[in-house]
Amino acid sequence: MGETAQVKKGGHHDQNIPRGVLIAAGALIAFALSATYYARTSDVGTVHMPAAQPLQTMLLHFVDQDDGGIVITNASDGAVLVKIAPGANGFVRSMMRGFARARNRSGLGAETPFNLTRWSNGTMSLTDETTGRRIDLDAFGPNQAEFFAGIFPAKKATAP
Repeated sequence: MGETAQVKKGGHHDQNIPRGVLIAAGALIAFALSATYYARTSDVGTVHMPAAQPLQTMLLHFVDQDDGGIVITNASDGAVLVKIAPGANGFVRSMMRGFARARNRSGLGAETPFNLTRWSNGTMSLTDETTGRRIDLDAFGPNQAEFFAGIFPAKKATAP
C-alpha cells in the first residue's frame, strides 16, 4: 500500500483553436457591432410609427363576480358598462389575470382603474398606470378591438 497515485493537474485537455477561426469570429463580432451602430445612427432598417394622439379615454374597473362572471364598470361614476357571463370571453379573463399578476408582484391592489384609450390612428389600448403595462388590443384581432370599442359611449352626431 506504499504506492501513491499521481493525479493529473488541470483536469482538462489541451485544445488548440486555429488562429484563423479566432480571427474570423472577431471579424464577425466587429461587423455586427458596426452594423448595429450604423443602423441606429442612420435609421436604416428601422420602422417608425407616427405618434398617435388619444381620441377617447375611459377609466375602467374589472370586478370578478361570485358566479365566475366579470363586470366592467366606469370608474368615474360606477355605472355598469358590460357584464361578461361565467366562462365567456376568455381573452378578457386572461388579460385581466396578467394585469392582476403584475399588480400582485408589485404589491398593488385593484383600487386603481385601468385606462382604455382609443387612439387617433384607429388603434385601442388598455393600460395599467400603476405597473406601466399596456396592451394594444388591435394586436389580438378585430373581435377584441370591437369588444372594447363597444364599451365607449356612442358619439352623438352634430346637426349641420
